[in-house]
Amino acid sequence: MITVRIWRDPDGRVARFTVSGHAYYDEPGRDIVCAGVSAVAIGAVNAVERLAGLKLRTEMREGFLDASVPPEGDGARRERAQLLLEGMLVALESIAESYGEYVRIEQSFVAAKAIKNTPKKGG
Repeated sequence: MITVRIWRDPDGRVARFTVSGHAYYDEPGRDIVCAGVSAVAIGAVNAVERLAGLKLRTEMREGFLDASVPPEGDGARRERAQLLLEGMLVALESIAESYGEYVRIEQSFVAAKAIKNTPKKGG
Protein backbone atom coordinates (compact mmCIF):
# COMPACT_ATOMS: atom_id res chain seq x y z
CA MET A 1 0.00 0.00 0.00
CA ILE A 2 1.10 3.56 -0.69
CA THR A 3 0.85 5.87 2.30
CA VAL A 4 0.73 9.62 1.81
CA ARG A 5 1.31 11.61 4.99
CA ILE A 6 0.63 15.34 5.17
CA TRP A 7 1.79 17.47 8.09
CA ARG A 8 0.11 20.84 8.42
CA ASP A 9 1.31 23.78 10.47
CA PRO A 10 -0.96 25.40 13.08
CA ASP A 11 -2.41 27.66 10.35
CA GLY A 12 -3.40 24.66 8.24
CA ARG A 13 -0.69 25.05 5.59
CA VAL A 14 1.14 22.02 4.25
CA ALA A 15 4.53 21.97 5.96
CA ARG A 16 5.74 18.54 4.88
CA PHE A 17 4.58 15.45 3.05
CA THR A 18 5.84 11.95 2.49
CA VAL A 19 4.86 9.28 0.01
CA SER A 20 6.01 5.78 0.84
CA GLY A 21 5.42 2.20 -0.18
CA HIS A 22 4.17 0.47 -3.31
CA ALA A 23 0.61 -0.13 -4.48
CA TYR A 24 1.13 -3.61 -5.94
CA TYR A 25 -1.90 -2.97 -8.14
CA ASP A 26 -0.05 -4.61 -11.02
CA GLU A 27 3.45 -5.77 -11.86
CA PRO A 28 6.25 -3.17 -11.90
CA GLY A 29 6.14 -1.11 -15.07
CA ARG A 30 2.38 -1.70 -15.41
CA ASP A 31 1.21 -0.40 -12.02
CA ILE A 32 -0.98 2.58 -12.87
CA VAL A 33 -1.62 3.40 -9.22
CA CYS A 34 2.08 3.71 -8.37
CA ALA A 35 2.69 5.62 -11.57
CA GLY A 36 -0.18 8.02 -10.90
CA VAL A 37 0.79 8.75 -7.30
CA SER A 38 4.45 9.19 -8.25
CA ALA A 39 3.63 11.51 -11.14
CA VAL A 40 1.37 13.69 -9.00
CA ALA A 41 3.82 13.94 -6.06
CA ILE A 42 6.97 14.51 -8.11
CA GLY A 43 5.09 16.86 -10.41
CA ALA A 44 4.00 18.91 -7.40
CA VAL A 45 7.60 19.25 -6.16
CA ASN A 46 8.69 20.34 -9.64
CA ALA A 47 5.74 22.75 -9.98
CA VAL A 48 6.48 24.40 -6.62
CA GLU A 49 10.08 24.96 -7.69
CA ARG A 50 9.27 26.22 -11.18
CA LEU A 51 6.01 28.12 -10.66
CA ALA A 52 6.33 29.34 -7.07
CA GLY A 53 10.10 29.78 -7.13
CA LEU A 54 10.42 27.94 -3.83
CA LYS A 55 12.82 25.00 -3.51
CA LEU A 56 11.39 22.27 -1.30
CA ARG A 57 13.78 20.25 0.83
CA THR A 58 13.49 16.74 -0.54
CA GLU A 59 14.77 13.22 -0.11
CA MET A 60 13.85 10.61 -2.68
CA ARG A 61 14.68 6.96 -3.14
CA GLU A 62 12.91 3.83 -4.36
CA GLY A 63 9.37 3.87 -2.96
CA PHE A 64 9.89 7.01 -0.86
CA LEU A 65 9.60 10.78 -1.21
CA ASP A 66 9.91 13.29 1.64
CA ALA A 67 9.36 16.98 0.90
CA SER A 68 9.31 19.93 3.31
CA VAL A 69 8.47 23.56 2.74
CA PRO A 70 11.44 25.67 3.87
CA PRO A 71 10.76 28.31 6.53
CA GLU A 72 12.32 31.04 4.36
CA GLY A 73 10.67 32.66 1.35
CA ASP A 74 8.38 35.61 0.82
CA GLY A 75 4.66 35.40 1.46
CA ALA A 76 3.62 35.38 -2.20
CA ARG A 77 5.92 32.47 -3.07
CA ARG A 78 4.78 30.51 -0.06
CA GLU A 79 1.12 31.09 -0.94
CA ARG A 80 1.68 29.92 -4.53
CA ALA A 81 3.44 26.86 -3.16
CA GLN A 82 0.49 26.12 -0.88
CA LEU A 83 -1.95 26.32 -3.78
CA LEU A 84 0.14 23.83 -5.74
CA LEU A 85 0.48 21.49 -2.74
CA GLU A 86 -3.27 21.61 -2.10
CA GLY A 87 -3.77 20.78 -5.79
CA MET A 88 -1.47 17.81 -5.31
CA LEU A 89 -3.59 16.65 -2.39
CA VAL A 90 -6.81 16.93 -4.43
CA ALA A 91 -5.26 14.81 -7.19
CA LEU A 92 -4.01 12.21 -4.69
CA GLU A 93 -7.44 12.09 -3.00
CA SER A 94 -9.00 11.41 -6.42
CA ILE A 95 -6.65 8.46 -6.90
CA ALA A 96 -7.40 7.22 -3.37
CA GLU A 97 -11.16 7.43 -4.02
CA SER A 98 -10.81 5.12 -7.01
CA TYR A 99 -8.06 2.86 -5.63
CA GLY A 100 -8.60 3.05 -1.87
CA GLU A 101 -7.26 -0.39 -1.12
CA TYR A 102 -3.92 0.68 -2.62
CA VAL A 103 -3.56 4.30 -1.40
CA ARG A 104 -4.04 5.75 2.08
CA ILE A 105 -3.83 9.46 2.93
CA GLU A 106 -3.17 10.63 6.49
CA GLN A 107 -3.14 14.24 7.63
CA SER A 108 -2.18 15.76 10.93
CA PHE A 109 -1.70 19.16 12.47
CA VAL A 110 1.52 19.74 14.35
CA ALA A 111 2.85 22.49 16.58
CA ALA A 112 5.25 24.87 14.86
CA LYS A 113 8.16 23.60 16.98
CA ALA A 114 7.47 20.00 16.02
CA ILE A 115 7.67 20.59 12.27
CA LYS A 116 10.97 19.39 10.92
CA ASN A 117 11.86 21.28 7.75
CA THR A 118 14.67 18.92 6.89
CA PRO A 119 13.75 15.42 5.71
CA LYS A 120 15.14 12.69 7.95
CA LYS A 121 17.09 9.83 6.49
CA GLY A 122 15.05 6.67 6.42
CA GLY A 123 11.63 8.31 6.77
